[in-house]
Amino acid sequence: MGHFIPFSRKQPYVPPPSVEDWLPENHLPRFIVEVVDQPDLSSLTKRYSGRRSQAYHFSVMLSLLEDGYATGVFTS
Repeated sequence: MGHFIPFSRKQPYVPPPSVEDWLPENHLPRFIVEVVDQPDLSSLTKRYSGRRSQAYHFSVMLSLLEDGYATGVFTS
């Protein structure tokens, strides 16, 4: 993930619990993450040359976009 900010959806916060513990098994964001993680995005990540600072990975940004569309909540 050279040019991207490292992330882990299972990473616990300083005082646990982890994000995994906050959402029930059948919650919409879990479904969105599962669907977004299925396609092979390697062709996009290889073509991304990066700029001055690291960026969030495409799958993270796409998950946020899809959740916004699904719930009608659009924030910056």
